[in-house]
Amino acid sequence: MSQAAILCVDDETLVLETLEIEFHKAFNDTYRYEFAESAEEALEIIDELHEEGINILVIVSDWLMPGMKGDELLIQVHDKWPHIVKIMLTGQADQAAIERAQQEGHLLRCLYQPWNSKELVETIKMGLATYS
Repeated sequence: MSQAAILCVDDETLVLETLEIEFHKAFNDTYRYEFAESAEEALEIIDELHEEGINILVIVSDWLMPGMKGDELLIQVHDKWPHIVKIMLTGQADQAAIERAQQEGHLLRCLYQPWNSKELVETIKMGLATYS
């Protein structure tokens, strides 16, 4: 099992299932794939993986979720784990929230649903290139 992971956060199960299929097609078993249905669950997963010595390289997060919104999550992630590449993938996002995530959370890019698979994979590859 890979010691590097990609984490996806979305409150819609169908989105997470689709991302899992796309990531396996694009990256095979190069990375471990983790999925969270809320920002709170994502933070728990990050802590657990960190304790296991598994590095999360990329987080792909929705913006509009119950509880904590995606921009807040990405800012918190950046504060604690600044090396994680942060991508927002959303159907609805407040422009001020995107700008806040860019400035305070170092958001790499915001993509909109329905997304283009090639664009999403290329964005992730661009983020992963920062590790090499």
